[in-house]
Amino acid sequence: MATLLGPESPWMGGKKRSRNRNIVTRIRQNQIAGRGFSRGTQLPEALLKERDKRAKWHGIPILLQELYESSHLISLYTNCGVLKQELSSLLSMEAMSFVTEDRKTAQESTFPNTYTFDLFGGVDLLVELLMRPTLTTLQKSKMNDDLMKDCLSVLYNCCICTEGVTKSLASRDDFVLFLFTLMTNKKTFLQTATLIEDILGVKKEVIQLEWIPNLSGLVQSFDQQQLANFCRILSVTISEPDVGNDDKHTLLAKNAQQKRNTSPSRAEVNQVTLLNIPGFIERLCKLATRKVSEATGTSNFLQELEEWYTWLDNTLVLDALMQIATDEAEHSSTGRTQPLLQHRLPQSMKMVHEIMYKVEVLYVLCVLLMGRQRNQVHKMLAEFRLIPGLNNLFEKLIWRKYTASNHVVHGQHENCDCSPEISFKIQFLRLLQSFSDHHENKYLLLNAQELNELSAISLKANIPEVEALVNTDRSLVCDGKKGLLTRLLTVMKRESPDSSFRFWQARAVESFLRGATSYADQMFLLKRGLLEHILFCIIDSGCKSRDVLQSYFDLLGELMKFNIDAFKRFNKYVNTEEKFQVFLTQINSSLVDSNMLVRCIVLSLDRFESQTEDVKVVEVLSECCLLSYMARVENRLSFLFRLVNIINVQTLTQENVSCLNTSLVILMLARRRGKLPFYLNALREKEYAEKYPGCLLNNFNNLLHFWQHHYLNKDKDSTCLENSSCIPFSFWKETVSVLLGEDRTSPCAIISYIDEPYMELDRDRLGD
Repeated sequence: MATLLGPESPWMGGKKRSRNRNIVTRIRQNQIAGRGFSRGTQLPEALLKERDKRAKWHGIPILLQELYESSHLISLYTNCGVLKQELSSLLSMEAMSFVTEDRKTAQESTFPNTYTFDLFGGVDLLVELLMRPTLTTLQKSKMNDDLMKDCLSVLYNCCICTEGVTKSLASRDDFVLFLFTLMTNKKTFLQTATLIEDILGVKKEVIQLEWIPNLSGLVQSFDQQQLANFCRILSVTISEPDVGNDDKHTLLAKNAQQKRNTSPSRAEVNQVTLLNIPGFIERLCKLATRKVSEATGTSNFLQELEEWYTWLDNTLVLDALMQIATDEAEHSSTGRTQPLLQHRLPQSMKMVHEIMYKVEVLYVLCVLLMGRQRNQVHKMLAEFRLIPGLNNLFEKLIWRKYTASNHVVHGQHENCDCSPEISFKIQFLRLLQSFSDHHENKYLLLNAQELNELSAISLKANIPEVEALVNTDRSLVCDGKKGLLTRLLTVMKRESPDSSFRFWQARAVESFLRGATSYADQMFLLKRGLLEHILFCIIDSGCKSRDVLQSYFDLLGELMKFNIDAFKRFNKYVNTEEKFQVFLTQINSSLVDSNMLVRCIVLSLDRFESQTEDVKVVEVLSECCLLSYMARVENRLSFLFRLVNIINVQTLTQENVSCLNTSLVILMLARRRGKLPFYLNALREKEYAEKYPGCLLNNFNNLLHFWQHHYLNKDKDSTCLENSSCIPFSFWKETVSVLLGEDRTSPCAIISYIDEPYMELDRDRLGD
């Protein structure tokens, strides 16, 4: 039942309000007390009729009373006209007005019909009617499909229009699980799926998929279209809460939560449940890669529109029809819109349809790729040729030539209310990122010719091929003239300067380079002009998006790390002092965003300085403005000061913890060369110069204690630190231990550089 404790219903006004309010109050009091009548329909019919016109109830209480009286087992299903002909149409019109309102908030909108329907027990009655057949074995009790459709539609309309109905239904686990059983009926599948999705969206706890009766049989009974729609429901059940803003949560809070919740979350359990359904992943791969031409049937125009009318929001369909008709009228010299509506419109709608459900399918696959069963999912996606299938769809569906892809879309931490096509592109890029990230299957993004090119690069450089490349099953790679990665690079270069697609594109390409640095992978991308494109975006494009710039800094770092050819190319592009200063300004404007690039330059410089027997290395070291800049110790110290100063234990997140690791890299390299005391003393001098003695070093001391607490956890995978830096993790641990040494006479211990009056005694900041 809707809450009656909120604002008064708007239709009760003037002197009549008190009399009508008395009825509402009586219902509410009886519901709370659990005695007397609990439904408005239990009031005398004469009283309801008397109040109906004044209260503007539109006869709903009387209609509900008739429905309730006819709801016994024998006559209910033959006397359902009251619901079908009057209640259903009355409430659906109200729901339609809700979804077509121009961005009005719920507070500004009032919908008395659905409120009245809920107030007088309509929602509870429909739930009872739907579930009643499960409580009896009488054949006559079976509800016909038309009545079931109307019941589900009315419930959904009430959820849309009346606050509290959705939450009330979500609190009834028995009803939620019962709804899943209705999905076996193909005639009511869409209505059921829509209602379930709405309910699960407000449910406090994620529902356990294993609670659904015969889930495996249910899923296997779905045709491909139903399975695609079911993915909308699955996306709610396999996603962790607030997954979109995960980077913004402090590591202290996340660590504390992990300590409290040692067992797998419900979302993780649901992921395992899905993977255990025979054929599930294979069918999703087929859905994701199905061509549009294969989705088009032979049904006539009216049948197509009827199908679309159920798949899309009514308003979306009407808006699409009206917009296309209007455009045709404006651009056609004859003014004949009929040929368009008969031919182009259905095909266009099928295209949008295909895109809409592929978004949901790709999302489910992406979440599974990021879960604990990642390797199992990877194996299946490779086996079922997901990547080659997406490659074949790339230009015709995923990134069509005339798509308005210069649209400025949302950044990584914003809620997206985009068009289906924009959402599809973003989800596709996120899938590629998840697929490539630190996984040997990343080479499936190439075709056979491109794999041969990687082998040739390694042979020419006289270095061994990486093991993952050697082990790649060539029967599973992309076919055609270009692999998926190469196609992505092509559209990346065409993207407009302000498009946030740039962020997702850069992330997807960067993920291909993550892990142990591969010279061949870098050269493959360098030969395709990627470095010049990135530098153009950072220096010349005028891009001001911090998200986009961060993604390009990270990609540039992976592309240039330890690669002398990349630094030579950098110097050729950044060939004036003006360009170099613009580049430095971009780096310094947000060190949180650019610190991974700073780390790359520091690491690369350290390696190059140990390769002075190589003539090419010596030449680039002497000529490259970027390496010369970082070679000056005062510049490295400047970065170190700022990296330590912009973070503290309480503000560490997954996004900025890299600043701590970059500062550690600078000090580890200094320690290798016996310069660690010099750097620590410089930090101390900086404190005194800035007139805050002890603050910087105490903060760093606390950060390192947190680092031990965080990275030495037995469940923490620290191989990424080792692979990205080419520094053994044992040296990371050893350096941190040396820095945190308790001996005040040690020249390599932080404590030796903090004067006694400024010692930080309270170290209880690790969230134990």
